Amino acid sequence: MSRGVSIIEARISDEAKGWRLDRALADAVPTMSRERLKALISSGAVSDPAGNLVRDPSRKIDGGLLFNIVVPDPAPAHNEAQDIALNVVFEDEHLVVIDKQAGLVVHPAAGNFDGTLVNALLHHCGGSLSGIGGVARPGIVHRIDKDTSGLMVAAKTDRTHVGLAKQFADHSIDRRYKAIVTGRPMPREGSVDAPLARSPQNRKKIAIVAGGKRAVTHYRTLTRLNEAALVECRLETGRTHQVRVHMASLGHPLIGDPVYGRTKQVHRPILETIGFHRQALHAARLGFIHPVKSIALAFDSEMPADMQELFSKLDV
Repeated sequence: MSRGVSIIEARISDEAKGWRLDRALADAVPTMSRERLKALISSGAVSDPAGNLVRDPSRKIDGGLLFNIVVPDPAPAHNEAQDIALNVVFEDEHLVVIDKQAGLVVHPAAGNFDGTLVNALLHHCGGSLSGIGGVARPGIVHRIDKDTSGLMVAAKTDRTHVGLAKQFADHSIDRRYKAIVTGRPMPREGSVDAPLARSPQNRKKIAIVAGGKRAVTHYRTLTRLNEAALVECRLETGRTHQVRVHMASLGHPLIGDPVYGRTKQVHRPILETIGFHRQALHAARLGFIHPVKSIALAFDSEMPADMQELFSKLDV
């Protein structure tokens, strides 16, 4: 079945005189990302006031001109929609906030081509996905490890995807995790400012590496436990495995972390008794500005049952 198209008329503002065409169109059509418009221009989907196709995204233009953009309907996603249970804490026509369960992979990849959050969102959102980059798929702007639970936001539209991605890039998102770590951090609160990158010794691990991407974690102890502690970690940046690596660097790895931690002898019987087999990490708070409605949103999530049980067994 052939895909349909829609025609968008975009009038360039007077202020955009002398701008690149892709930038000026992104200003005129805020529902579409600049990258998406750049691709459409290059594919011959944009025409000038005389009806001539314009294929150069960098072309400088005058203000006040009217351009036509031929936009194909979103192509079907390559991934399969699957009916997987989701805990939706907020949703509108622009985005959806999920409280992800531990064990759920976020994005299809080698070894996990289905059964992921993306597959679940394709089923849940159905026809409400207007297309990210021309494909009817959810816009994943951040990820949580498979065995970490907690709050995530996904975009339904290009405009929302761009707006959320900018906030993550600006580090203006309020992201706070609860972690149960081995030992009791001293001082009880502080910050870790240490760059992260792939470990030169083991490419499957993240490590503190000079020249890596800047990574900052602010932690504070909430409760002291039996040779352990419940801590809150506020992310100033959001790097892969950031909390896990930074807390391990302090000598307080997350309990149950199979990569960066080593289980203390005193904790082994507890973990075996309750069957706790993951890093004790939960994304407990997520706050951001709605990219379309420009209102502040904030969500909190209680620790899931398995972490609450671990906490109660360690509480002394």
